[in-house]
Amino acid sequence: MSLRAVGVWPLPALLAWLLAWVAYLAAGGLGLGPVPALALATATGAALALTVGTRWRRLLVAAGFPLSLAASGAALPGWAWLLPLAVLLLLYPLRNWRDAPLYPTPRGALAGLHEVAPLPPQARLLDGGCGAGDGLLALRAAYPQAELVGIESSTALVWAARLRCRDARVIRGDLWAADWSAYDLVYLFQRPESMPAALAKAARELRPGGWLVSLEFEVPGARPHARIEPVAGQPVWVYRAGALSR
Repeated sequence: MSLRAVGVWPLPALLAWLLAWVAYLAAGGLGLGPVPALALATATGAALALTVGTRWRRLLVAAGFPLSLAASGAALPGWAWLLPLAVLLLLYPLRNWRDAPLYPTPRGALAGLHEVAPLPPQARLLDGGCGAGDGLLALRAAYPQAELVGIESSTALVWAARLRCRDARVIRGDLWAADWSAYDLVYLFQRPESMPAALAKAARELRPGGWLVSLEFEVPGARPHARIEPVAGQPVWVYRAGALSR
């Protein structure tokens, strides 16, 4: 379920919190006990948080149920309040926060990419840090016949991406340790701080004629082949191997 189509903020957050409470009360009604009910409701809120637009909104959605339960004065053992943190760490381990945490690619963000970065059928594309699969879905829309590969370090997000993108190969791993030379196009939606490392890796590994595509963040020190902006405020920077400098 995506909360993006529900309406104007904060309606998506209110709906997510309501559904988390429904899950909590339903679990209690089934006799699961307060701790399993807390885990189920927190996981429900965290999963719904992945479908809203920005990092801070996702954090608000994910934290809404645990905070409201704490405010309600529900009787739980002290250690039970570690469960919301455990759910967050399962979705995105601390070691991975050096990259962009849970930045989903907006729908339609890569529309028209195939026109400025043309590729032959069966080209191999990599979504580096694919999260729950939004970037893979956008790449599939732009390149219907391509072979898609996503790499993601969070086990929970790997399974989410596999369920949503059944025609893509999603693997658990480190995008910075992966060999980019096997791909015709590498797509990133990272952080500004990550882009110098992306430039160095792409200059070193991208095959001749390959493409590096970055959503929102420009690669410093490299001349873009093209810049498009299908979604207002989120430009797509397109770079060609050979025009990249170390």
